Amino acid sequence: MMNLSRWKIVVTVLSVILGVLFTLPNVLPQKVLDAVPAFLPHKKLNLGLDLQGGSYLMLEVNTAALRAEKLTNLIEDARKTLRDAQIPFTELAVVNGEVTVRITDPGQVAAASNALRKAVGSPLAGVAGGRDVTLSTAPDQRIRIAFVQDAVNAEANQAVTQSIEIIRRRIDELGTREPTIIRQGVNRIVVQAPGESDPERLRAVIGKTAKLTFQMVDETVTPADVAAGRVPPGSQVLPSEDGYAPSYLVRKRALVDGGMLTDAQMRFDQQTGRPVVTFRFNGQGGRRFGDATSQNIGKRFAIVLDNKIISAPVIQGAITGGSGQITGNFTEQSANDLAVLLRAGALPAPLDVVEQRTVGAELGADAVRAGQLSTAVGFVAILVFMLLSYGGLFGGISVVALMINGLLIVATMSFTQGTLTLPGIAGLILTLAVAVDANVLIYERMRDELRAGRSVIASMDAGFSRAMVTIVDANVTTILAALIMFNVGSGAVKGFALTLFIGVLTSVFTAVLITQVLLALWFRAARPKTLPIS
Repeated sequence: MMNLSRWKIVVTVLSVILGVLFTLPNVLPQKVLDAVPAFLPHKKLNLGLDLQGGSYLMLEVNTAALRAEKLTNLIEDARKTLRDAQIPFTELAVVNGEVTVRITDPGQVAAASNALRKAVGSPLAGVAGGRDVTLSTAPDQRIRIAFVQDAVNAEANQAVTQSIEIIRRRIDELGTREPTIIRQGVNRIVVQAPGESDPERLRAVIGKTAKLTFQMVDETVTPADVAAGRVPPGSQVLPSEDGYAPSYLVRKRALVDGGMLTDAQMRFDQQTGRPVVTFRFNGQGGRRFGDATSQNIGKRFAIVLDNKIISAPVIQGAITGGSGQITGNFTEQSANDLAVLLRAGALPAPLDVVEQRTVGAELGADAVRAGQLSTAVGFVAILVFMLLSYGGLFGGISVVALMINGLLIVATMSFTQGTLTLPGIAGLILTLAVAVDANVLIYERMRDELRAGRSVIASMDAGFSRAMVTIVDANVTTILAALIMFNVGSGAVKGFALTLFIGVLTSVFTAVLITQVLLALWFRAARPKTLPIS
């Protein structure tokens, strides 16, 4: 164990050099760091919400609204199916979470049931890829269509998972570094955005559903009929923000939706110079948009965002290129925010803000200072203990290894862009305190071997080789505990587990390899007759 192999020296020197290089950006002034060549590390430690301030949001996915939307779509599908089959019906509505419809002609109930099964993809129809619905008939000529509860639960669960990914994409588009987005409970999501200077904008961007649809304006009904509430079943009145009309009557069925977009960007209109949002559809969306515009030349279509019309232009000709632009009363920031939302995708369900907190930068700075002080106090305590217990040489080597350990922890977290939190600082201090345990085991074993009458070199070799089993055993269990906490825990627990995991790995490396190299160099130079710890 005490052989001074060349590879051990190379690994030790290389680890120290890399540790310095990856730690250095954290202590350099920003102007100096900007002047550092691009091939050298520039990444700094990511400080968590509790250390640098930022925004905290707890959101709740409105799964009830998601189910209501699915039921509305089911009603429209049922209406279209029965009309296409020329089957008279009445009382099509949602009753107690089910879609019910009464077939006027008793002789057509069976035909209506079969047509609806095929249309909605009921499992009873044996149609692959159905919607997990059940269909039943009643003696009063009614047909009931209901979603299977397991399917409802699965869809709600998927909505939460999908919302997390969409929220992450939206925050990434804003440039926020290392956001923490975790699921809490059944349908809640916690968002922590360290360093976010505008929490209200963050809330607006995250919470906006951003469901974009292109729907035809229903021009078959007069404004007087609309004002009197005489709205056809397949249409609805939506408020407008285009500045020309307070509202429009539009068809409920969308021609194309935002799920078919491949890109959206903020641009300036070449004629007016005002901000607009350009968009591009995928192949399917481009074909559907082209067909819809070619069949409705001279008619209005509405661009609807979250049930509000932002523009209702007249189709002047077929738009077959698969791209277009959205005009409206945009500012440069609002147009850019809309482009961000469209690129990230629409939320599957609305998000309700349950809790919002803002952590000030001053509070974070106080936490950093407290963490630095506690780390310094802990280091000094360890320094005094090791020097008093094992003398200036062996105790000093342990302290040098401890300093390199701290260097490697910071370097590793800077390289991996792990987030350092206040509990993470606690994990760091704990790691530094435990790091010398390996040195204590090695040194005490050396003492035992010396007392047993073995030579200096044999005692040093036995100190490393025989203590290694205990060191590995103790640290493997700590690593497993840290991995469990990181994967199962959240928030503060994750921050603690991250620094603990990294710290255990670096502490074993420094306490064993670097201490061994330094002691071997000392032994080769001094050729001592006894050890100063005996």
